[in-house]
Amino acid sequence: MMKKKKVFMDAEEIERSLTRITYEILERNKGTDNLIIIGIRKGGVFMAERLCEKISAIEGTQIMSGTLDITLYRDDVLTTSRNPEFEKTYIPFPLDNKRVVLVDDVLFTGRTIRAAMDALMDFGRPERIQLAVLVDRGHRELPIRADFIGETLPSSLWENVVVNMTEDRNKDEVVIEEG
Repeated sequence: MMKKKKVFMDAEEIERSLTRITYEILERNKGTDNLIIIGIRKGGVFMAERLCEKISAIEGTQIMSGTLDITLYRDDVLTTSRNPEFEKTYIPFPLDNKRVVLVDDVLFTGRTIRAAMDALMDFGRPERIQLAVLVDRGHRELPIRADFIGETLPSSLWENVVVNMTEDRNKDEVVIEEG
């Protein structure tokens, strides 16, 4: 049986959201001093790269960035039937006294973000951690909220929200799959 798919955001809407998030990050942090962008593997990495490019174009400066694999920090790593896939974490600098913007594609239960914050602490003690997401779909299980949100998508637990990015899937779109 085919899953029903509905496009929630197209490429233009994603681009507009990322531009808005970029300006919000710069405004809230009063520029780029001590600012670091960290993308959560897998979905947040491409979004983080795009935010860094936009910040560099606006501010005329390179911003420190990294990638974070949270596999070993997940609270379901021992209980899931899937074999965990490990990817590389790349944070070649200490996070002490830095303002970190953690980036992910979809905020759902909050468990991924909790794991990411635990993982970040292995790299130092940031002054502040902020969260940027393309889609906030609700259904929090933990008291976690995003500071920068592309779009809010009220969704049911039975829907799957998939973010496709050109770098990974040759197309920018956010799709809701029912099933």
